[in-house]
Amino acid sequence: MNPDALHPELSPPLASPRSARPVGTVRRAVTTAVLGQILEWYDFFLYGTAAALVFGKLFFPVGSDPLTGTIAAFGGFTVGFIARPFGGVLCGHIGDRYGRKLVMMLTLLTMGTATVLMGVLPTYHQIGLAAPVMLVLLRILQGLAAGGEWSGSILLIHENAPPSKRGALSAWSPCGAALGFVLSTGAFLLVHNLASDDFISWGWRLPFLGSAALVALGLWMRRSVGESTAFAEVKATRHESRMPVVEVLRQCPRQVLTVFGLRFGEGGASYIFFAFSIAYGQFLGVKSNWILGGLTISMLLMIPVSLLSGYVTDRIGRKPVYLAGAIALMLVAWPYFALLGSGEYWKVITALVLANSVTLGILEGAQPAFISEMLPVHLRFSGLGIGREVSSVLGGGLSPMIATALLAHYRSAVPVAIYLGVLGLFTVASTLLARETYPKAMRLKARQMSA
Repeated sequence: MNPDALHPELSPPLASPRSARPVGTVRRAVTTAVLGQILEWYDFFLYGTAAALVFGKLFFPVGSDPLTGTIAAFGGFTVGFIARPFGGVLCGHIGDRYGRKLVMMLTLLTMGTATVLMGVLPTYHQIGLAAPVMLVLLRILQGLAAGGEWSGSILLIHENAPPSKRGALSAWSPCGAALGFVLSTGAFLLVHNLASDDFISWGWRLPFLGSAALVALGLWMRRSVGESTAFAEVKATRHESRMPVVEVLRQCPRQVLTVFGLRFGEGGASYIFFAFSIAYGQFLGVKSNWILGGLTISMLLMIPVSLLSGYVTDRIGRKPVYLAGAIALMLVAWPYFALLGSGEYWKVITALVLANSVTLGILEGAQPAFISEMLPVHLRFSGLGIGREVSSVLGGGLSPMIATALLAHYRSAVPVAIYLGVLGLFTVASTLLARETYPKAMRLKARQMSA
């Protein structure tokens, strides 16, 4: 018997008379969600870049091998990810009980405050052990905020979008995260051009302090957006859950596990491509500006790939597109490190484009609609918060530290490439086991309704 037959509400309705929103409302939801993602992930990604470039020296001066301090700094990076499931559970409860908008205001304010405070922290040499302790505590606050931001932004778009365009429109949210990464990397690229002593003493602080203006803009914009259509309907019918976190685990365990599996490998690979690549480049002696510039280019190119991927899911379904990205993740593992280790500029750029623009672009574009549609509206925020954020800890949070530890032990990228390939294989298996959430009959009906 099909387990989903026991829960017919898991297949989202195509539309209802009340579901139709004016084009301007949908556009406002997309714009607000994307801008919020840009600002939120600008803050969150700053730590990963700083951990690879300066935090090991300034906050974790351990031993004589620079990689040792970098591993410790990535440990703080991991702590932020450990906090994400707790943020996902808390924000999921609030989002399923009181609405998506409230969560999005809280996450942006928390993230912004923590990031600005990082920019004014004294270093280990100034106040000793208190410096890394305070840095890690602020990273925990960032993790709590990040645990609710992604789900809230995705749902604000998905639950307002017309059925025939949910894949294409939902793909805009990870594009906002990509732009946030570009901004954070670009900010460090600019300050990295300062004299070395100036960069170490005060230049690295500027990207963190600049967050204050961005967050103020984000809060102003989010205040004007309304609640999502689907959640408003749930509230109107009094169908919301009192304990959504408990109920989603009891009613939809398979769906939560599927979300975990689909995210695990993709998340682990993404932070190898983002954060570990900087540390690996330093290990090889590759110019940091090459890596940072390549990351910026590849993340910008990820945007059209993600949007195209989301559009294609509306035409052929979510599962085949995600499977294509999962297979690409396996195939890119070895060439990625071979090209990155060549020491030639164009090969370094090619590696980053293949990894970020193409591979992650496909996965990031297909993922939002795919995993959102696995859960009923009244439990959706909690289910995504648990499944996606737990996988973020075990995948994205640990991968830079594991990869750096493998490099430090073997002094070679071969074990890291094998680790990356295993992450890809896990993603392929999870996708094959997942159900299609937007089958052909539903796609045809949605097109007829939008015609």
